Amino acid sequence: MQYFELTCTAYIKKDISFKESFETISKYISFAMAQDEELKNLHKKKDFKYYVFGGFLPLERDKVYKQANNYRFAIRSLDEYLIDTLYKKLRENINNPKLLVIETHKRSIKQFFISELYTATPTIITTDNGLFWTMEKDGDILRLQKQLHDNLEKKYKAFCGKDLQAEQNFIQLLEVKNRVPQNIEIKKDGKRVRFFGNKFKIVPHEDEVSQKLAFLALGAGLGEKNSFGGGFCLAKGIGL
Repeated sequence: MQYFELTCTAYIKKDISFKESFETISKYISFAMAQDEELKNLHKKKDFKYYVFGGFLPLERDKVYKQANNYRFAIRSLDEYLIDTLYKKLRENINNPKLLVIETHKRSIKQFFISELYTATPTIITTDNGLFWTMEKDGDILRLQKQLHDNLEKKYKAFCGKDLQAEQNFIQLLEVKNRVPQNIEIKKDGKRVRFFGNKFKIVPHEDEVSQKLAFLALGAGLGEKNSFGGGFCLAKGIGL
């Protein structure tokens, strides 16, 4: 099992606030995908997209990414075709008013043992009543862990075409790292929409299935709204 990663260097054409940065990157990726017929169809489907991206780095103290500066961001996917297409198409979007990707570097990462997962962007989970899971509004950690696990199992089955025989939840320990809910804001149908999520530290179990799911979280994102930047993870482990 492996995932593919693009490290992108972006030249900022005009100031971009942290609040609008996820939408800016998401739309930039969507435009590049639309230049390829196969990826265009994938993006239109209401299904897993099998990719996730992180925010601009380095972070700015005033939460504004500055005009005429370069920043980097990463895109990960289980789908090598998607990454190879973005490798070419991202740099062709020269008319975008906010940024231009000027450099892309691809690498493949094979599965390794993961001792800890950290979410660098908000991890978003929708509860049964249609609200987003937060400690304040819900607080049911066991239900949260189940939904995170089930979401990864569904991604694995959809992408690999087979079930995983999990004997336990892949999460051994989960710690909520934020005091208040985090959010990703986008514009949809002319309205501003906020997806509320959380930052987690997760210690996965050591068995084979749990490790596969933890690795999948790195390659395709943890939780929901991954194509908007939700659930981008970092890891500690052996074999990095």
